Amino acid sequence: MPRIRLAIGAAIFAAGFAIAAQAQTPAPKPREEPSTTTKVQDWSRKQWNAAKREWAKDKAKWDACNRQAKERHLSGRKSWSFIYDCMKA
Repeated sequence: MPRIRLAIGAAIFAAGFAIAAQAQTPAPKPREEPSTTTKVQDWSRKQWNAAKREWAKDKAKWDACNRQAKERHLSGRKSWSFIYDCMKA
C-alpha cells in the first residue's frame, strides 16, 4: 500500500511539474511580415525591371521618386526599397 501511495504521489508531482514548466514557456510569436527593404532587396533584376516598367507609366511620380533617391545618394539595390515605398505611397 505505501508503495502505491508513493507512486501515485510521484506521478501527481511529476504531472504538476510538467504543467508548471509548460505554463512558463512563452507562446510562439506570430510571423511578422518582412520589411519592405528585405522584400525588395531579395528581388531579382527581372522582378525589379518588371516593377520599373509598371511604375514608369506614371511618369511624374516615377521621375519624382528617382530624383529623391538621387538626392539621398542611393544607388543600385539600396535605392530599390526607397523607390518601392515612394511609388506605393
